Amino acid sequence: MSYTLHRGDALTVLKTMPDESIHAVITDPPYNSGGRTSSERTARTARAKYTSGDATHDLQNFPGENRDQRSYRAWLTALLTESYRAAVEHTVAMVFTDWRQEPTTSDALQMAGWTWSGTIPWIKPASRPRKGGFKQSAELIVWGVKGTLDKDRDLYLPGHFIASQPRKDRVHITQKPVEVMQQLVQICPEGGTVLDPFTGSGSTGVAALREGRNFVGVELSTHYADIAEDRLRKELRRDAYVLAGPEADA
Repeated sequence: MSYTLHRGDALTVLKTMPDESIHAVITDPPYNSGGRTSSERTARTARAKYTSGDATHDLQNFPGENRDQRSYRAWLTALLTESYRAAVEHTVAMVFTDWRQEPTTSDALQMAGWTWSGTIPWIKPASRPRKGGFKQSAELIVWGVKGTLDKDRDLYLPGHFIASQPRKDRVHITQKPVEVMQQLVQICPEGGTVLDPFTGSGSTGVAALREGRNFVGVELSTHYADIAEDRLRKELRRDAYVLAGPEADA
């Protein structure tokens, strides 16, 4: 298996990708959630939005968290449109979101050409309580397909997942559990290529390589790109694979 990690703006990179070169899109974009006013969107960092006030870790923030609802939908639609162009027929796109942004995310997915096919809950046992109300224990995965699902594949995946965010060796504020990502990447045919335009710390890529898929990622933050690069290299070495891609000579 091989990987390519692009460092830069996701939309800029996606526009350079060849047509019909991707077999699955699995990504966790900045949610831009919880900002009702301009000051809330620009003054609150990702850490302030997505971690509890008593969090003891000192993980770095990430960019892209200051869009209002209309610009977020336009931006996400453009990204998913380029992903659609780069995808082969039967490709599935999976986009993480939260309850506030689920309507906007499903709109963007459909406006980009994907056929919306459902919303998968990811239940987090270790999650924030809400005094006087229901616990905020779920994130969501909005998914759609280019054309139709490949009915020739003997594949059956679960409709929900239960797993807490990583605690040991956690390196990203919104890091996803590799055990969940390993199940998600199975939507990509073996030997195919998984695209993640918001690679973060590289969990999608690690899962893809571990499950026998190739990986193409994009990451804007130099800090997190370095972390993702290190994790992807280690994953290839773990299975004694030969490193491929432009990073081999870096």
